[in-house]
Amino acid sequence: MSEPGIKASVERALSGVTNPRHGRDIVTAGMVKDVAVDEVGAVSFTFVLTREDPGALARQARKAVESLPGVTAVKMNVVDSAESGPGAPNRPPARQPAPPAPPTPNEIPALGKVLAISSGKGGVGKSTVSANLAAALARDGHRVGLMDADIYGPNVPRMFGVTGKPEVQGGKIQPLEAHGVKLMSLGFIVERDAPAIWRGPIVMKIITQFMHDVSWGELDYFLVDLPPGTGDAQLSLTQIVRLHGALIVTTPQEMAVGDSLRGAKMFERVGVPVVGIVENMSYFVCPDCHARSEIFLAGGGSRLAAELGVPLLGQIPLQAGMAELADRGEPIVVSQPESPAGLALRELARTLTTRTASLAPALPITAAPR
Repeated sequence: MSEPGIKASVERALSGVTNPRHGRDIVTAGMVKDVAVDEVGAVSFTFVLTREDPGALARQARKAVESLPGVTAVKMNVVDSAESGPGAPNRPPARQPAPPAPPTPNEIPALGKVLAISSGKGGVGKSTVSANLAAALARDGHRVGLMDADIYGPNVPRMFGVTGKPEVQGGKIQPLEAHGVKLMSLGFIVERDAPAIWRGPIVMKIITQFMHDVSWGELDYFLVDLPPGTGDAQLSLTQIVRLHGALIVTTPQEMAVGDSLRGAKMFERVGVPVVGIVENMSYFVCPDCHARSEIFLAGGGSRLAAELGVPLLGQIPLQAGMAELADRGEPIVVSQPESPAGLALRELARTLTTRTASLAPALPITAAPR
């Protein structure tokens, strides 16, 4: 059969397929475009569907053409029409609206210095550093709030030994308090075994509520314990509030350092300065002979700080019994302030106070990262 003959057969076959939405055949309705047949009998055409049309129509159209004599192949390009109605496929698709601009972060002076504490990967002790840093700042007389933004693994309640649900007074959620630190965490609201299976918009909503609907009062420091990585929580925070800076927690191993580098670059990309690096599990001090041993490869935090051009703010040692204290809700800076880890974390708090004294909140980046 000749090419014109095959083309006519194709159009007749397609005319036999009816769209149940309006009772017209797909050719008359303008759903079939640009029918072509090459010299070897390969057929190609465009098939236009609206959102209201059944998807099975495309399969029926292909099947009708494939069964024709002389047809060796069928190439069907299915496109969506943004407009509905019987005549819509004959009109060009409507232009898609531009995506909404990201929200502009607000400056909240009452919170004092707003600092994000982040890590490139889990298991480096980010929440331990956050909890002890907050407690150490409070111990030095500062007014401190700690927001647990790690919604997938909220550990702050356990580390401070706080349970119970926050009260609501005057339309504001009242933060719980321990060791002089005001606390808010998803762990206070949901059951301990409830999985957080949430996508971006829900994460944004939770962080927004924790920032604006909690009665934080007047603070000197507002620390945000973020989940590991560079995901929805990090971007949501930078779009809600103007941060003064970010602390990156890592361990000496190169794998942790590489992940932390990506996390630091994310903050730089959205205009938030990295205040410095904290190297956790940096070394071990023998409780008997007081000798210092480097359990992991040394120097990871220093190399990361040098690559980013920021200071290494502190090196926190491993310490026996520290995990048990955390499980009991006793930060090491409170329960054993003169221990090697307690001293290092207290010194970190004082260094942070000095480093952030003159920091202004970061100006928002006008273009969203891609």
